[in-house]
Amino acid sequence: MNTQTSSGSEIPNAHIVIKQWWIPIIYLLLLLFQSCSAESEIVTIDVHRANSLLNNDKYRYLDVRTSEEFMKGRVKNVNFSEQVLLLCKKDDHLVVGCQSGVRSVYATTILLDAGFKHVYNMGGGYLAWVENGLPVAVVTPKVEL
Repeated sequence: MNTQTSSGSEIPNAHIVIKQWWIPIIYLLLLLFQSCSAESEIVTIDVHRANSLLNNDKYRYLDVRTSEEFMKGRVKNVNFSEQVLLLCKKDDHLVVGCQSGVRSVYATTILLDAGFKHVYNMGGGYLAWVENGLPVAVVTPKVEL
């Protein structure tokens, strides 16, 4: 069965299916292009550079690990508790880290897409931080008597 155009000519149905098939492909290509452009804005720094930046009061560390990972230890930052209570501003300088450096890429992308200007992904995450002998703070569980 064929489809007729307004001028009365017939178009084979296979031709319509091919046209409809290209619409999702074009949509997926546009999404891919958009995600690639967002990722190109991500700046990944190594743990030594992150340590240097975090020793400057201008930078704050955003830990995006799970609570279980966090309880095993964290990047040492004397003002961490106070800084968590503060609201982040879009012009704040943030170093984002996670356990291995994967989750922080996603968090960095979200922050950049939200309009934050100075966000840096810490490559290798907390594992690389520890492997390089950088300072950590270990959370000691409270013991109830």
